Amino acid sequence: MPRALSENQARRWIVSGRVQGVGYRYFARQTAQALGVRGWIRNLADGSCEVQVAGGAELLQRFQDELRRGPRGCRVDDIAEESLVQVPDWQSFQIVF
Repeated sequence: MPRALSENQARRWIVSGRVQGVGYRYFARQTAQALGVRGWIRNLADGSCEVQVAGGAELLQRFQDELRRGPRGCRVDDIAEESLVQVPDWQSFQIVF
């Protein structure tokens, strides 16, 4: 298998803490676009955010590190991670409403 294909991975993260009402989704989209990862983010009813993202392992780790830091005014308490078996063919990173 070519190296580029084997490095393409997908994750689902649930980010909990103070992540709604602080520009977190917009921060995530801007960061994802800068890194070149693809996927989406949305608010959940319990006050957390769900992120599904695909890209190379190193980029996903960098993206997660940035999500943990977040924008000014946010507080990230936890990021629960799950690997996705299939890597979706997302073309960009979107905010889902």
